[in-house]
Amino acid sequence: MSSSLGTLFRISTWGESHGPGVGVVVDGCPPRIPLTVEDIQHELNRRRPGQSKIVTPRKEDDTAEILSGVLDGQTLGTPIGLFVRNTDQRPSAYTEMQQAYRPSHADYTYDAKYGIRAVSGGGRSSARETIGRVAAGAIARKVLQHSVPGYECLAYVKTIKDIEAKVPANLTAEGIESNIVRTCDPEAAERMIELIEKVRSEGNSVGGVVECVVRGVPTGLGEPVFDKLEADLAKAMMSLPATKGFEIGSGFSGTLMTGLEHNDEFYMDGGNVRTRTNRSGGIQGGISNGEEIVFRVAFKPTATVLREQNTVTNDKQETTLAARGRHDACVLPRAVPMVEAMVHLVLADHFLRQRAQCG
Repeated sequence: MSSSLGTLFRISTWGESHGPGVGVVVDGCPPRIPLTVEDIQHELNRRRPGQSKIVTPRKEDDTAEILSGVLDGQTLGTPIGLFVRNTDQRPSAYTEMQQAYRPSHADYTYDAKYGIRAVSGGGRSSARETIGRVAAGAIARKVLQHSVPGYECLAYVKTIKDIEAKVPANLTAEGIESNIVRTCDPEAAERMIELIEKVRSEGNSVGGVVECVVRGVPTGLGEPVFDKLEADLAKAMMSLPATKGFEIGSGFSGTLMTGLEHNDEFYMDGGNVRTRTNRSGGIQGGISNGEEIVFRVAFKPTATVLREQNTVTNDKQETTLAARGRHDACVLPRAVPMVEAMVHLVLADHFLRQRAQCG
């Protein structure tokens, strides 16, 4: 069903934003992979609310509980159940939303599809659903690190509105995590923080772009024709809340080049086939070529703004609505670990599929 992702490494997330909790079941994880709850908690801490002055102040520890599939610090090869309890629900902040639809949220479309919806926090359409993805992504990352030497995935905030970060030659996780925006440019980080605080004070929001660089991916991952690696990455990224665009390699800028300008010429580097440029973004014909996978994901401005807007009610009456509650003025800093998690999940699944088919 629609709450599941993957073929061999398969996850199913569950839970609503203001219900008892949220979680995930991971099926197909190989046995004897070293895994502790701390491995999962580290990634959840990067995603959780209340971690800095520029994210939603909702106070959730997001403490992970491993319910099954792990024994004495190793995976068993059986389904892994993970649970995170919700502890700071405030349904009263959503009273008006029982009738009035929030502009650009999923309130209306959920009603139109199901005839019922979880009003508080948006239910399954809330970004709180991504807890299960990030927890499962931490497991997928351990699988890849165990089997693929040199594997590394680095996502970072590339732009917020019209402020763009300069990417250093020595991009590192430490550099990205050195600021609360999770960008790779300290000077741009200061301006981004100022902008987020300004729009928050105005009851408004901003969006931007997360860029991701994936290193150490072996050649041969990807399943043409319909499960091309970039197609599965695109689906994974576009399934995240607030995403509005995906491009890989040269992306849309490649349309401004000729074929001679755009082609990645091959050369031999010892016994390895390499490309002199990487406009393909590490994937050709839907299959990884061993170069860095580079892509970008566009995130819209947060739909919840604390200003009055025009809308309609569930009985089709025009009205106005000013949102209440605790919300991100910009989702980008917390989206970084979500993007990385989706990369881990897609690549772990394709790694296992490649090993199963081709050995």
